[in-house]
Amino acid sequence: MEGTLRLVSAPREGSLSEQVERLRRALDEADAVVIGAGAGLSTAAGFTYGGDRFTKWFGDFADRYGFTDMYSGGFYPFDTFEEYWAFWSRNIYCNRYLPAPGSVYADLFGVVRNRDYFVLTTNVDHQFQIAGFDKHRLFYTQGDYGLFQCSEPCHAKTYDNEAAVCAMLKAQGYVKGADGAYELPEGVRPLMEVPSDLVPHCPVCGKPMSTNLRIDNTFVEDEGWHRAAERWADFQRRHERTRTLYLELGVGYNTPAIIKFPFWRATANNPLATYVCVNRGEAAAPVDIERQSILINADIASVISTLTA
Repeated sequence: MEGTLRLVSAPREGSLSEQVERLRRALDEADAVVIGAGAGLSTAAGFTYGGDRFTKWFGDFADRYGFTDMYSGGFYPFDTFEEYWAFWSRNIYCNRYLPAPGSVYADLFGVVRNRDYFVLTTNVDHQFQIAGFDKHRLFYTQGDYGLFQCSEPCHAKTYDNEAAVCAMLKAQGYVKGADGAYELPEGVRPLMEVPSDLVPHCPVCGKPMSTNLRIDNTFVEDEGWHRAAERWADFQRRHERTRTLYLELGVGYNTPAIIKFPFWRATANNPLATYVCVNRGEAAAPVDIERQSILINADIASVISTLTA
């Protein structure tokens, strides 16, 4: 259906409370809820890649190399693996092992915890599980910051990286605080490299490891990824003719074939389904499913918080 799309957008002003109440009623009436989560959801939770968070964790890298956010820093061609992993260990830690500053993930879990739900997400920050979501109801389609893989890759297996990442942080000068989180002591400037013996290498072929992120054709779809894909397919089969609510949160148009287009298609194929899009400035749906759609042009965190009241 996406070949000849005519879209209808949410109104930019007015009727917000009415749309949120429609969403509340749709949740109450639904047999199942599918959450489709994009980067906008983590942004709403406070996981910004620039600003104060970037300065706190990467001010030294910014001074040396001039990049101004974590995303662009992730593509910088560092001269050595020791410096590369100094950057990436911090990046992984603050975006995977620390909980999001805001409460939107916890609030969202409160909305669906007693419902038959499934989560399909392109996010790689693990915040759903940190908030309490059942890992068997999650499909991280694009990978996980918390996993290493062979950069080649020579085999289809991934490896938990928390211990390795924390060792790299300690080697740079970070220490564990009273709350268990790693922080930089007052007045300490971190090292911008890790010892060579902490640079991760593949246990099979010996080549450098990389983070399990879908950025090119080397991405490893391991056993866990395939099991999650099977659970997602099974959930779809069981609910293709039920009152299913497709709740899309913060999904843009970078990878619409993963969440947005399938949600539109599933709604069009099921007259009992409802499609919901919450996304400031980008809430839209095809005209063909307009009557089955709830489009909310507002801050995701505020909308989800309202639903918990």
